[in-house]
Amino acid sequence: MIDIASPLRLRLDSAALVHNWRWLAQVGGAEAGAAIKADGYGLGARDVMRILAAAGCSYFFVATWAEAAALMPLPPGVSLSVLHGVGDEDMIAARSLPARPVLNSVEQVARWRASGEGRRCDVMVDTGMNRLGLRVEEALGGALDGLAIETLLSHLASADEDSALNARQLAAFRAVREAVPARRYSLSNSAGVCLGADYGFDLTRPGIALYGGVPRREAAGHIRQVAFPEARILQVRGVPSGETVGYGATWTAPRDSRIAVANLGYADGYLRCHAGSGGATWQGRALPLVGRVSMDLTAFDATGVDGLREGDWLTLDYNLAPAAARSGLSQYELLTGLGARFERIWD
Repeated sequence: MIDIASPLRLRLDSAALVHNWRWLAQVGGAEAGAAIKADGYGLGARDVMRILAAAGCSYFFVATWAEAAALMPLPPGVSLSVLHGVGDEDMIAARSLPARPVLNSVEQVARWRASGEGRRCDVMVDTGMNRLGLRVEEALGGALDGLAIETLLSHLASADEDSALNARQLAAFRAVREAVPARRYSLSNSAGVCLGADYGFDLTRPGIALYGGVPRREAAGHIRQVAFPEARILQVRGVPSGETVGYGATWTAPRDSRIAVANLGYADGYLRCHAGSGGATWQGRALPLVGRVSMDLTAFDATGVDGLREGDWLTLDYNLAPAAARSGLSQYELLTGLGARFERIWD
């Protein structure tokens, strides 16, 4: 088989990942798990699990049974939960894989009871988001009686904001905790961790903050960047003053310029909204993005950057919080949108 190097790579900092997890565990006032759905937010769920399990993380969460199956076999001592619960089509996987369903409705609870497995499960109770989860009145009305619940969860809808809904959800979850027995209780996501130990209960479930996202101002300066996308230069070309670059001729060279054309575009998840605000660096020198982002080519202004040539690697400006502010994309979209053509490389 021919070994062909990718012209795109995603350098991933395992030390930063572990640092972020440990900071979240310290601040959250509870044991910290890890949300690794969407293939570890695009970074590679198996590698994220391996690195965090070695650092002491025991509880992991994926969205679907297909995601759970892709992680087998699990590292020793690891607990895996499937957030979307069990449909009829999921029961074979739920019976055979060493993972727990997070039951999200009275229908899923009935399906799990009817399976006769008797195994422990997790349960999601909706305290105000109206997405997945049993309603509070269902949980308090006996729908969960006799169920062997490992972790009882809820999910904060507005933890990234100073919203009165946060306190209402906290009060509702406390009421459920008093009435429904479980081995542990879990409410906080990344932003919820930053709300303080009152929201921590027994287990937190950070996601975006593990991977370098800043969910609230309290995390600024503490969360480290994990993902560093890089693109190889295909060509460095001269563009005379007054000539234009790219589709639509949206950028005109204000002087004789040098343009680095990188093997990168919206097919790789580097979207057109980065035009006008995106950029890259090479050996510490800034190269602003010029013109439009096309399917798999993007141009950067390398005027005055001596020594840059074809085959060199540019590091994209991809620190999540400022990149989100510039582009209008969420920090989640920035990570999960990075495509398969990026070779994931953990240090």
